[in-house]
Amino acid sequence: MMVRSGNPAVRLSRLISAVLLLLFGSSTAGWPQSAPPALGVQEPGPQVAPPTSTPAPPAREDNPGLINEMSKLFDKLPSILPPLKSPSETMNDLSRLAKPSSMVSGRVACPASSNGGPDCKQAADLLCQSKGYKEGKGLNADSAEKCSAKVLIPGRTRRPDDCRTDTFVTSALCQN
Repeated sequence: MMVRSGNPAVRLSRLISAVLLLLFGSSTAGWPQSAPPALGVQEPGPQVAPPTSTPAPPAREDNPGLINEMSKLFDKLPSILPPLKSPSETMNDLSRLAKPSSMVSGRVACPASSNGGPDCKQAADLLCQSKGYKEGKGLNADSAEKCSAKVLIPGRTRRPDDCRTDTFVTSALCQN
């Protein structure tokens, strides 16, 4: 009685192994041959001594080969690949992502955040609110360096506080 594994990849790899073993055989001699059946009375011929037992072939080193390595790979596939979702689960995910939204354009400066960088989420919200929406997510941003007029004085060395970089949200995806 054959016990089947529930994993189709394991069954496929074992089937491939069995077919290749049958096709190429093992390293031992071919199929055993038997004498043809006697059809009638025959004269006794010279007696041949029965062959002595043949020595067992030397034990081979464990060399798994390509087929066994492929079988190991098929055994590992379920843990490597993420589980597939059913069509209904995929549709539910897509419908959750596809909320009604609109893209708007404008130019709103990103205020400085507590960590010193620009807070462009707040600027995207302000851009969307100016167009009648509740909140938004920035799609495009632009940066510009703004300097005081002192940098234009000939011969004056530029100081670190003479210029600053301002960031602006120029388009956002808005939702109600």
